[in-house]
Parts: sequence; C-alpha cells; structure tokens
Amino acid sequence: MMSLPFYQRHHEHYDRAYRHKALQSTVSQYQKETKSKSAVYAQGSTAYTRGSAAYRHASAAYRHASAADFSLESSAAYSHGSSAHDLESAAYSYGSTAYDHSAAQSKRSAAYSLDSESLSKSSAAYSHGSESINKLAAAYRLGSESYSLGLKNSNLMIEDQSYKMSPKAKRAKQNFVSEGKENEAIDYSVPIFTGREVSISGITDTEEERIKESAAYVAKRNLFATGEGVSASKVAKSTSEEEHHEKKSRKVAIRESAERVALKKTLEETQAFHKKLNQDSLLHAPEFVIEPRSHTIWEKQNVKFHCSVAGWPEPRVTWYKNNVPINVQAHPGKYIIESRYGLHSLEISTCDFDDIAQYRASAMNVKGEISAFASLVVKRYKGEIDASLLHSGTFSMPLGLGVTPHGYASRFEISFVDKFDVSFGREGETISLGCTVVINPDIKRFKPEIQWYRNGVLITPSKWVQMHWSGERAALTLNHANKEDEGLYTLRVVMGDYYEEYSAYVFVRDADAEIPGAPGAPLDVQCLDANKDYVIVSWKQPAVDGGNPILGYFIDRCEVGTTHWTQCNESPVKFARFPVTGLIEGRSYIFRVRAVNKAGVSLPSRVSEPVAALDPSDRARLRSHPSAPWTGQIIVTEEEPAEGVVPGPPTDLQVIEATKNYVVLSWKPPGQRGHEGIMYFVEKCVAGTEDWQRVNTEIPVKSPRFAVFDLAEGKSYCFRVRCCNSAGIGEPSEATEATVVDDKLDVPKAPGRIMPIRNTDTSVVVTWAEPPDAKELVGYYIESSVVGSGRWEPCNNNPVKGTRFVCHGLVNGEKYIFRVRAVNAAGLSEFSQDSEPIQVEAAIGGGLLHAAPSPPYDIMVLESVRDSMVLGWKQPKVIGGTEITGYYVNYREVVDGVPGKWMEANTKAISERAYRIENLKENMVYQFQVAAANLAGVGTPSQPSQPFKCEEWTIAVPGPPHDVTCLEVRQDSLVLLWKEPVYTGRSPIVGYYVDMKETEAKEDRWKSVNEKPLQNKYLKIGGLKQGVSYVFRVRATNQAGVGKPSDVTSPVVAETRPGTKELEVVVDDNGVISLNFECDQMSPNSKFVWSKNYEPIEDDTRLNIDTKGGKSKATFKDLGEDDLGIYSCVVTDTDGASSSYTIDEEEMKRLLALSHERKFPTVPLASELAVEILEKGEVRFWLQAEKLSGNAKANFIFNDKEIFNGEKYKMKVDQKTGLVEMIMDKLEDKDEGTYTFQLQDGKATSQSSLVLIGDVFKKLQDEADFQRKEWHRKQGPHFVDKLGWEVTDDCNVMLKCKVANIKKETHILWYKDDREIMVDEEHDFKDGVCTLLISEFSKKDAGTYEVILKDDRGKDSSQLKLKDTAFADLMNEVCRRIALSATDLKIQSTAEGIRLYSYVTHYVDDLRVGWVHNDTQIKFTDRVKTGVTGEQIWLQISEPTPQDKGKYTMELFDGKTVHKKTVDLSGQAFDDAVAEFQSLKQALIAEKNRARVVGGLPDVVTIQEGKALNLSCTVWGDPTPEVSWLKNEKSFVSDANCILKYESGKNVSFTISSVSTHDSGKYSIVVKNKYGTEISDVTVIVISVSGQTDTAQGHDQNNVTVSKKKKMTTGSKRKEGEKKEVTTATKETPDTNEICPVEKEKDTKSNQRAAKKSGGKAAVVEKVPQPTESLDMQGKKPLEKPALSKPPCS
Repeated sequence: MMSLPFYQRHHEHYDRAYRHKALQSTVSQYQKETKSKSAVYAQGSTAYTRGSAAYRHASAAYRHASAADFSLESSAAYSHGSSAHDLESAAYSYGSTAYDHSAAQSKRSAAYSLDSESLSKSSAAYSHGSESINKLAAAYRLGSESYSLGLKNSNLMIEDQSYKMSPKAKRAKQNFVSEGKENEAIDYSVPIFTGREVSISGITDTEEERIKESAAYVAKRNLFATGEGVSASKVAKSTSEEEHHEKKSRKVAIRESAERVALKKTLEETQAFHKKLNQDSLLHAPEFVIEPRSHTIWEKQNVKFHCSVAGWPEPRVTWYKNNVPINVQAHPGKYIIESRYGLHSLEISTCDFDDIAQYRASAMNVKGEISAFASLVVKRYKGEIDASLLHSGTFSMPLGLGVTPHGYASRFEISFVDKFDVSFGREGETISLGCTVVINPDIKRFKPEIQWYRNGVLITPSKWVQMHWSGERAALTLNHANKEDEGLYTLRVVMGDYYEEYSAYVFVRDADAEIPGAPGAPLDVQCLDANKDYVIVSWKQPAVDGGNPILGYFIDRCEVGTTHWTQCNESPVKFARFPVTGLIEGRSYIFRVRAVNKAGVSLPSRVSEPVAALDPSDRARLRSHPSAPWTGQIIVTEEEPAEGVVPGPPTDLQVIEATKNYVVLSWKPPGQRGHEGIMYFVEKCVAGTEDWQRVNTEIPVKSPRFAVFDLAEGKSYCFRVRCCNSAGIGEPSEATEATVVDDKLDVPKAPGRIMPIRNTDTSVVVTWAEPPDAKELVGYYIESSVVGSGRWEPCNNNPVKGTRFVCHGLVNGEKYIFRVRAVNAAGLSEFSQDSEPIQVEAAIGGGLLHAAPSPPYDIMVLESVRDSMVLGWKQPKVIGGTEITGYYVNYREVVDGVPGKWMEANTKAISERAYRIENLKENMVYQFQVAAANLAGVGTPSQPSQPFKCEEWTIAVPGPPHDVTCLEVRQDSLVLLWKEPVYTGRSPIVGYYVDMKETEAKEDRWKSVNEKPLQNKYLKIGGLKQGVSYVFRVRATNQAGVGKPSDVTSPVVAETRPGTKELEVVVDDNGVISLNFECDQMSPNSKFVWSKNYEPIEDDTRLNIDTKGGKSKATFKDLGEDDLGIYSCVVTDTDGASSSYTIDEEEMKRLLALSHERKFPTVPLASELAVEILEKGEVRFWLQAEKLSGNAKANFIFNDKEIFNGEKYKMKVDQKTGLVEMIMDKLEDKDEGTYTFQLQDGKATSQSSLVLIGDVFKKLQDEADFQRKEWHRKQGPHFVDKLGWEVTDDCNVMLKCKVANIKKETHILWYKDDREIMVDEEHDFKDGVCTLLISEFSKKDAGTYEVILKDDRGKDSSQLKLKDTAFADLMNEVCRRIALSATDLKIQSTAEGIRLYSYVTHYVDDLRVGWVHNDTQIKFTDRVKTGVTGEQIWLQISEPTPQDKGKYTMELFDGKTVHKKTVDLSGQAFDDAVAEFQSLKQALIAEKNRARVVGGLPDVVTIQEGKALNLSCTVWGDPTPEVSWLKNEKSFVSDANCILKYESGKNVSFTISSVSTHDSGKYSIVVKNKYGTEISDVTVIVISVSGQTDTAQGHDQNNVTVSKKKKMTTGSKRKEGEKKEVTTATKETPDTNEICPVEKEKDTKSNQRAAKKSGGKAAVVEKVPQPTESLDMQGKKPLEKPALSKPPCS
C-alpha cells in the first residue's frame, strides 16, 4: 500500500472537535444547502486568466463571492484564486474550458473583477452548457482529482446534469511541441482545482510537492499515454453554442513569462530599498553586507568567522554559540572577538569536538535586530584518541578494549535510572514515558542513539508521538493517546555496536462513551489491497461492548483535504473487513470505523493512514521514480482518434473473500488490451444456470478487484468478468467455481486451560491454550474479576498475540479470576472458562517463576462402566518447586490399534488424582494422558497409557485402592495412607490388607502387615530396618473376597531425615493446651495441613489453627473426650515433612491437670524484697519476679498503710524484666518500720516484706548519709583512689592516686611537709591517674605528702605519711626490689688481681651487703676488700693465692629477707683468672714503656714554595726508641735540603730550608723499641709562586690549611701494620662531615662506623689497654667503663 505524503493527523478533524455531535449531521446539512442554492460542478471552476493580473482579479472575485453570501458550492466554483495562492503552481494557469459567457474572450478575466452580479451571470452560464460540463467531468477525472472538491455523493448532482460515461469515447491524439513549430499557435489547457482553504492549511511544503507529483503523473499519464480525455480548446458560448480557441505562439508565451520575472525582481528591489528609508531618511535597521561562513576544520586548528554589518546608528554585534552568548572572560585565550570599521570577527583557538556548534552573529540598533548563522564542524583523523581524556579520567578504556573506527570504546556500560513504570491512560489523554540513561564511559563526542519501540516496531516522531533526548534523559510523549498506542514500549540506547533496552507496558482504556451503554471504539483501521476505485478496510473489534453484543460496524471515508465524512455502508457489517468501492482515481482517502450495539453508536476509531486510489503498478512507480514537479500546464491538441483494439478476457479470476454480506473477486488484466486503459464489467449467475446478469450496469470498474453485494445468503453463485475500452467490450473470462454466500472464516472457539501465575504484588501472568482449528487470529482479549464481585474488567484494549499476558493494575491481596476470548476478522469467540482464583502477591522465590511439573505416571483404571471410566495416577516426581494446583486429562480412541485425535476430558483443572471421564463409547478402546499444572504453568503430558476398554465391570470383589502415600517416615516406622476403591464390588468393603516387601525382593516376597482387616484407611507400620528400602500396596476386601491390589508405592527408605522435628503438645501459662509443629524446610509456597485420624479437620469448633512462618499451632478450645484421636500435621511442598501425636484418655487427664495448675499460678520471685543505698544516698527497695505479663501491677505497703508514687517515693514496675522497685530520696527517723511489696499478675499473686528497725535501720541511715556526702564531693574534681605509693622496676618510688571529674581548668598541687613541690610539667590526667616520681629514694625523702585537686567546682585532697613505720615499710620494699634486680656474680681479672661483682638497678645505704667464702663470713683487709662503684657491688682480691679458691656468696638483706648470689672460684675458673691476671699485669708494663710519639707533628702542612719548613716532635719509650723517616711510604734520609735530627733520645726535628713542589708528599716518622712501634704521618702541600698547587693530595691552593694538633691518644698515630685515616679541616670552610670522636667504652668498630658516616674523615680512637682492665672470664661486661678523653673539634 502506498500512502500519499501527508497524514490525516495534520488536519483538525481528528481533534476532539471531530467527535462533536454537530459533525454527525454534516452530510445532511451539506445536502440541504445544495438544494437551496444554484449548484454546479466544482470541477467546472476553471477559467482563463492571463498573467498575474488575472490571478489578482480571480482572488478579488472570490472575495466578492464570499461577501455576496454565495453557497459553499458556488464559492467553490470561483475558488481558483485562493487555491492557486496556496499551491503556487497554478498562479499562471490559464482559464476554464467551461466559461460560457457571451462576452468576448479578451474580457473574460475582467469579469472576475467586476462585482457579484457578473459572478451570478457566470454561475448561471454554467447551468446551460451540459456538453461543456460533460467534458469538464472527463477532464476532472483525468487530472484534477487530487485537489478539487469533487462529488461526494449522488445527492449533490443536478438531475439534468447527471454524469454518464459513453462506452466508446473518442481518443485524442497526443501532440508534442517541437522547436520547429515555435511560432505556431498551440492550445494551453489548465485544470483549475477547487477546494476549501481550511483543508489545505495542514499540508507542509514537502507534502505539497509530493501531492503535485502524484496529480501530475495521473494527469499526464491519462492525457499523453492513453489519449483518453477531452479537448481543452473548446469553449461553449451561452447563446450560440460556438467554439472559441485561445491560441498564442510559444515564443510569445516565453517572452511574457520573462517580462513577468523581470517585473517581479524590480518590485522586490524597490521594496527592499524602501524598507531602509524612514521619515528622516537617516536611521535604518542593521543589515548584513557579508554574512559569516560555515567552516569544517581539523581538530586543534584555529578558525575565524567574519561578517560585515551596515546600519545607522552603528549596530552592536553579539556572538552566540548554540544561542548562548559567548563570554570571553570566562574562557581566556579561547575566544577573540574584534570589531573594526563595520568588520566583525570571532576567532576560536585550538578547536576540539566541544566547539562543534551553530554560531550566530546578532546585530542590533534602535531600529531593529538581525541575525546570521554559521556552523562549525571539527574533524579528527581515524583511530585517533584524545589523549587528554585518558589522563583526565573522563575516558576509561581497558588495555584490551577495542577501539571503533571513530576512536571510541567498543563496549559501554549502559544503565537506566528513574525508569518509567507500567502506565495507564485513557483515550485522548497525554501519556509521557521517561528514563534517565547513565553511560560509562561518558564520551561527550560519542552520543548515544535513542530508539523507541512499540511491540518491537520502531516508532518515528509524528504529530501524536514526540521524542526528546536531553543528553541524560530520554522521553516519549503520546499527545493524544489511542488504543492503538497500547503495547510494550521499549527504550533502546545504542552506543556503536552495543545497546541496552528497558521495557514497560502502556495500557490505554476507552474514552467515556457519549451514549451510555455504547461499545468502545474499534481500533487499528487499515487499508488493504487499494486500487483505482476500490480498497478493503480492516479493523480490530473493541474489547468493551458496553454490556450489549455488538451488532456491527459502520465504515466512514473522507477525502484527504476535506473534513466531510461519508458513510460507506447502509447497514452494519459484522465482519471486520469491508470493501469500499466508488473511489475516484488519483484521490487520497482516509477511513474510520464505528461500532454499533443496541444502545447506540460508539465513538469513531482513529483514522487510517491516507491511501491513494491508484493502480498498484502506478503507486510503485511513483514510489521508486517520482515525476518532475507539476507546472500546472497540460498541452493537448484534439485530433481524430485512431482505431482501437478490443481487449481480451481477464485471467486468473477467483473469489478471494466471501462473507454473508459480500463476495470479493480478483483477476488479472488481459495480455491483449492495446495502448489505452481498460475497464471491467462484472457478471454473476446462480450456480447451475446460464442466466448471466451484469452487476455494474452503468459504470465499469477500473480496478481488477470488485466486491459484489446484494447476494442471497446461502445460495451458490458463479462470476465472470469482461474488459472494455473505446474499441468495445471483450469476451468474458472463465467463470469461477460455485461460491456459497456465507462466512468462510468462522468465529474462533474459546481458548482453554486458563492458568494464572503470580508475578508481582500488583500483576498476574495469565497463560492459556490456543483454541483448536483457529484461523487468522488477530489476538486475544483478557478480562479479570475480583472473586465474588461479578464485575469483569478488560485487562487489555489492544488484542495481544501469543498465549501469555501480564495483567497489571491489580489490587494486592485480592483474589481474582480471569477469562480469555480470541479475536479474528469474523468476530470474538466465546469467553473461556473462568480460571482458578489466585491471590495477587509477589511471585514465589522472590519473583522467580518456577518450572512446570514433570508428567504424572502409572495411569490406571479404577472403575469402568458402560459410558465412563475412572482413572487414577501418581503425582509427578518433579513438581517444579511449588505445589501442584491441578491436573488435565486427555483421551483418544484407539481403533484397530490406530490411535485417533486427542480430546480434552476436562477444561477446568482437577485437584484429585482420580477422575471420571463421561460420555465414552461402550466397548471402545481408549488411551489416556495426564498433565499436571502448578503456578508456573501446565507441564508436559504423560506418555499415553496402555489401552483400556470401556466396559461394565461385573466382578464381585472390590477394585484397587488408590492414592497410596507414605508419611512420617522414620528410621523404624512410617504411616501408610490410601483411598478407598472407586469400584466397591457387589457388597460393601469391610476392611483392608496392607502388603510390604523390600524393594529389591522378588514378587513372591510380599507379606501381609496385618492379619485382620483394617477398618481405617491408614496404618502405622513399625519394625522397619534402618536404611532399607521398602514398597507397599493395599488390597480391599468385602464379603466376596479380597480385591485387586493397588499400585505399588514408590520405594521408601526407612530413615529419619536430618532436621526432622516431631509434633509437640504444649500447655502454656494460661493453661491453654496446643499442638505445635515446626518445619525449617519450607518453600515459599508450603502450607501446614492438619488432620485428625488422617482426615482433614473441617470442624473448627474444637480447634484454633494459627500458622506463622515455619510454625503452626493447633489450640484446643476445650479439651474433652470428643478430641481423642491421632492428630497429624503435613507440610506441603517439602520432602515429606510430617508428624503425628496421639491423645488418649490418660494423656488427656495429664494435660488437663497440668492446665489447671497453670490457670491458678503464683507469681514466682527470682529475689525477695531487698534494700540498697544508691550513689546519691537514695534508698532503693526492690524485688524481681521471674516473669510478669503486661497486665501485672504492684501495691506498696509501709506499716500496713499503702503508699503511692509521689515526691518522696518513686515507684516502677518493669514487666519485661520482672523488676519492681521503689526509691526514697532520704531515709529519715520516721521511716523506720516494715515495707511490703504486693504483686498481682492476672490471677497470680505474691508478696514480700522487709523489716527495718533498730540497729539495722540506724546502720542503713548512716550509710545513706555517707553516700550523700560522697556524692556531693564527687560533683567536683575528686579522688577515686587515695594517694599511695609503689616501687617501680627501676627501684624508684612513685606516689600515685586516681582522680575523676577532671577538666582543663583543674589544678593539681603536691606538698611535702606543707611545702609545695614544684613540678616541671603539668599533668595531663591521662587515664585519670596522677603520679609523682621520687628517684633514688632515701631517708631524706621521709615526710608527709599531700596532693590537692581544685577548680571552680570545688576541691579535694589526699594525704600520705611516710614516717617511722610507714617509711621503714617503703624502704624495705625498695631494698627488696634492689636485691631482686642484682645480677649473677661474675669473675673479672684485672692487672691488680681478681674481682667478683654484681650489678643492681640502684643502690641505697639501707641495703646491707655481706660476703661469705666457703660458708665463712669474710673479714676484709687491704688485700681483700669490698665496695660499691655506681651500681656495681664488688669484692676485690689482690695478688690472689691458692687459699683464695672456693665458693663465694654475696648476701643482700632488705630488712626482712636475705637474697643470695653465688659463684664458684676454684679449679679451672681460678686458674684461668690467675693466668689472665698475670697477662694483664705484663701488658700494663709493656704499654707504659712502649715507643710512641708524644706530640708536636701536625696532620697537614700547607706552605708556599721557597719558604722554610721546620717540624718537631717528642718521642718516648723505655728503652729509648729508634727513630726513622718515610716519604710516601719509602725510606727517607737526611740530605742537604732536608735535615733530620734526633737529640737526647726524645727530641726529633725535620727541617727544609727552601721547600719546592717536589717536597710535597706524605712524611712518616717511625719510632720503635722492644715493646712496640708507632708511626705518625704528616702531609706537606707546597703552593707554587705562580699560583698553581701541587694537587697530589687534591687540595685547593686558596685554602690556608692549619694542621689539627693531636694528643697522645689521637688517631693520627697508628701501630705498625694498621691503616691510618687522616682528618683535615680548613679554617675558612670547616668540613661539615667531620665529627669529633666520642670516647666511650666501645671497640674500634663503633668509631669505624662513625668514620664511614663522616665520609672517612673521622679520627679512629684506639683502645689502649689499661692496667686495671682484665679478661671477662664468663663473657660478661667489664667491671668499669673506661672513660676516654674527647679531642677538641675545630
């Protein structure tokens, strides 16, 4: 189907106004006005005009006609000027062939400009020229159809002007204009189209051009190709019937056209000039002389826009970017705006994608404002990515992420926020859908593509649908919603090759009917199979019939460009398709449909898309190759027609649609038809006869389609078709086969198996089965109803396809039923059966739908009679995660082993696993299958059962029991249940036998569980073996014997499942007896099912059942003999969770006795009444009950009088904790007596008393007063723990106290013997502890210590006396700590002898020390003496002898305890100590007499060349040492230049009379005797006179270096073989890396490490053995720490 370029929704008639009742009478009012006025053909409104003058005259004539109150048709006859003005292409058209006035040709155009009288005469002239009218009608048919008002129905035609077409019209020979005939006169015929001005107002320019193309194509095809038409060169005169030809040469026409163009241009220039002028001829509005030009540049380039503006006063120019003023200050360096001498420019630097925009230059002065626009496009090379985005974090792309050709990430995370939900609206309302889109990564220059879909079809913007994308939020607005807009709306966000979608449903209800009870409007009106004069209109039936059946539908049509609707059918049609004939070729139409019922006519549907009455081949040709724009001129000449060709018979004639109302025929044009168009005559005859009748007797049809009406329903007809053209009527086609006039398409049957499924808390999913033998289904309507309301509401208003639909907008918690009906063109089916009720709740599993159950199995026949059979089957092994809601049974006949078609036995689900199938055929063999259903849907049917024959059972014994199940499976027992047989035999059933065997045992191993028949239909079977699998079966018996056994149960393993819980009986505190069962294996859909004696409990007068979560309780209202029995509880949708409890007479008596005790209880007390003193001195009386209910209360009694809550007494009862208390502010003398608390909790009572008399009361009162005082004290800073002392690990004494309620302003003061102790640091009260540390505590520290806290809130103090006994106790503790800190005794050899020593942390004189040798107290002499050096306690044995061997003990007495330390000085230990003593003694002698340099030599000497150098030093040793010199490590002797002297065995001198650069170097003096050798170095640096320095040692000549003097122990001396390190320093710039050696008792490694830190410039301190040093025999530290002298640092 091809649609012309404009849509009916552009016109006003679809607004709400078109539904107004006044419009329903449009046709009748139109006809009434026609009869009262002088009507003429609208197509006779063409008139000759010349140039623009004629055009203006025609417009004036039209206005005059309107002023004269002409009728609608009369004014339309002269509406050429108005139409030409709207369409422009007819502005220079030439005249009408029908103008019949008797005046001369040259005066015709003037007639338009006279007055209404001339127009009246012109109108009258039209009524006389019937021949001209006929020709005009032909011309109208061949070219003017698209725009003229046309004939809407037969009532508009004047009787003497009726239109009749000749079957043999003359052909007009076509004529083409050539250059050779340039000066010949030719005819110009211009069809002038009439139309109402309001009808064209909605047409856009583009649509207008397309309309012109269509009209031009039709006109030129008919006039030039077929030649069918009339000559437009004849004009009928009103009096003499003369013909006048208006002719002029082509050359004249072209010249006149050129003159008109030149004149028009001159007028435009003159108008432009005058626009600039005003009263003072000076001021004029701005005008762009040069407008800015658009640019396309590469990224990072600069661009400059230029423009030039004229105007006075001088205009001010402002630049805009996307209509936002450009702020240069906000973007420094980005924009440069200049204005010089009327030339204005905007320069943009380093352009990027953000600069892509539309730029506007706006010029403004007092006379007005004008703007000019230019665009900027910035391009980037392919594959290039903006590196700045990668670093700035705005562009995130993993290393492995691909890049698109645009340079963007190929994967995006698209998410939807603030999404639109399911929406509900009404026809005519506005509905908006919106959603915020978040895209990661967010790339500004890669914008998403926003697409909207309805039911999977892409939506394009239109008048009714608007789309908006803000960059973050996508929105879609339905301005005027219709039911066609209902559906699933999907928002798709596309980023490159990746996209995300979000969907929600939109529901649109019918608008309120204008007539109560009228049906809803039809919907989805479409035009099918459109042809030249024929189209099929289809629609969908509405869901709402208004309460009365729909009788049919009216179809209305409207020609595009008008607002006049015409009803196409006189009586309502029921079929939802209707063929509309009688269309005018080349015109476009729209259609609408209205439904009718007994109450009235519905509102009209939404109009269809426009459809053009064109041949399909012409429509396709127009769609693919549009013609050139129509100029409004058609050039023809009239010549004698050539001889035509009679067409052949049509082919492929067939009936494509047959209903009770009409039959539609279709055929193909004949191959033999000549070069002109053909038309058709349709003939019919009753089948079996040859009485052919022409259906369209007067007007042949143009389309190869035709609808035949007025046929007798139920009769058979044959049809054939003939072709005709100007040459004659051809032979008929082959007749069709006999066609019965009846609906070939039947109304569908009702859908089946309606299954509601929970979805959300406001929606339900409904599924159904497609109706059998359904054809051409359009969809389904679903209705819902609240259970019990009887009112049905449509769930959808647009038929849905498929067999599943989500019904939204339901009320949470309500129960609904649903029904469905199918829709096709024939009508709506009957409603399906109502579904099972379902409560609207969120779907199980948190919204996740479970699977449908697996097939049932083991189908068996339980009973068979002549025309029915009872089936039984087993529950599916997989129920799909939720309980089974029912079963569906199918059956089929089996004839000679060949199964037939499956048929439904039940359309409503059955809950039992047994079902009787009625209306079967006796002795027929049947097969059955069963399908289970749950909330997720209907499962797969079972396999077909074995064939069963439907026949009367006559056996005497009962049939098999069925539905055998196992409950309460434990490790040694289970309970077996079954149902009685459907077939009982010839006598009643008297009992049952239960058989069992192990699963793997053979069939002969069946054994009976009971010897006597069971009266009950249950049995608890015990004695099972744990872990063994069993199967069971049941047989029924009557007087005739034992019947057939039931089906075998599924194997059951005897085991107690983990988590199995038993049913418990509970008697609560109120004496209520209840049965309680708990299950932790429940699924969301599980239920507790209680039964008595394994029969469902239906009588709720004895029990109350309450279930919450995984617990269920059955409470007895009044336990009695009627309640005796076995109570069981089963939890559905679990793995057999069940339990039972038996209440017999003994159990009933026990429970009733326990209940009586609970009914009359006492309040149990956890504690009796007690009293305590609170922090503020308040007195608290309290007791606690074990448990109190919310209704518990207490009475408070004092001395037999009740006291109440008030100022003195504060009472409180806490039912949750059972605590009852009373608080008194103060205990006075009058409060002495007896206090009693009385409790009452329901019927339970209790009391407790407390006697406060005499000493008990007095003691309590004193304690209360003390606590009150203490509380007041604690309101300010106070002591929590009083001042005390403790001895630290370092044997110091620390005074400490704990404080509280401290703030920054709180001060702490310490005193000793009333004298303040000055503390260096303020205490920070960390952890609330204040301390005073006394180091090296001794007798002088004895005294009284006090600490005071004070601030603005008050003060508190605490004292500690450390005198006499308290001081002695403290000193004893100090001595004890010192004694405990003593180290083990060590042995140390020295140069004097052997020393025994021990270290303590601190030593005080109070610590008494004694020494014992071999258990004998040592008497001290000059040789053996003891002492204390620092923290070292020692015993010195000088010149040891063998008598000094033995065990030595040091005894430390702390005043209470003796602490001992022992060492053994004998054997090898003694020998080693003595040997070390001798060695140290000799080393001391050697060290004293060793050769050494005492002093005098510097480290470095810097001297100028030519100067004298004299160095001297002193050496010492015993015997006298030998002295030698080295230069640069080589032997060096005295010569004439260098004089070396050694005098008196101690004075050494080194003299150079005149130094030179050759004398630079390192000089070493070597002193040596038998005790050792020592070398001392000095570096000499000679500076030459020329200013150059001998850089052998790397020193700068500008430095005057002074040697560092060294003492005897400095590092400038070294023993032979040791490396010496030199330290130098300059006077001006001391070496910052030099450090002075720190002399501590450490080996040279410490000093070497210091030397490394200082870059090798630190002096090495040698450790010289002293005579007092000795060998540490046990690896302990030396006795003394030698003090090394520290050399001065320069």
